[in-house]
Amino acid sequence: MTERLEAERLIAAPAADIFALLCDPQGHVAIDSSGMLQDADGQVATAVGDTFVVHMDRESLNDIPDYGQYDVVVTIEELERDQLITWSVLGRVRPGIGHVYGYRLAQVEGGTLVTSIYDWSGASQDWKDAGIFPVVSETNLRGTLGILDRTVRRGYARP
Repeated sequence: MTERLEAERLIAAPAADIFALLCDPQGHVAIDSSGMLQDADGQVATAVGDTFVVHMDRESLNDIPDYGQYDVVVTIEELERDQLITWSVLGRVRPGIGHVYGYRLAQVEGGTLVTSIYDWSGASQDWKDAGIFPVVSETNLRGTLGILDRTVRRGYARP
C-alpha cells in the first residue's frame, strides 16, 4: 500500500505568486478543500523551522466523533523559494503523528505545474497500523489545487 499521495495541476500563474500564497498561513486556510482549516495565526514562512498555528475543525470530515475544534502547529520542513514547501503538523497527539504535507512547483510552458504532496511514510508503524491514513484523500488534494488555481487567478491578497 502506498504511503504517499500526490496530485498535480497546471496553474496559469507564475510560480512566485503561487509560492507566496503557500507560505502565508492565511493562504492555507483560503485554499483548503477539506473544510478543516478555519483560521490561522502567524507570520509568512520564510525559512525551514518557521512555525504558525492553524485553527482546525475536525467536524468537517466527520470521521472522529466529538473531536471538534483544536489547534495545530505547522512547522516548515523544506523550503526552496518558488519550488518547494513542505510542513509537518503537531496537534493534540504528542509526539506528532509523522505525516507531511507540501507542494512542489515547476515553471513550465503555460504556467506552473503544481504537485500537492501528502506523505505519511515517516509515521510510526503503530499509526500506520491504526488505519488512519490517509487522513485526506487524493480528491481533497485535487480539490485544494482547484481552489489554489482560482485563488491565485483572482489575485490572492492576505486578509
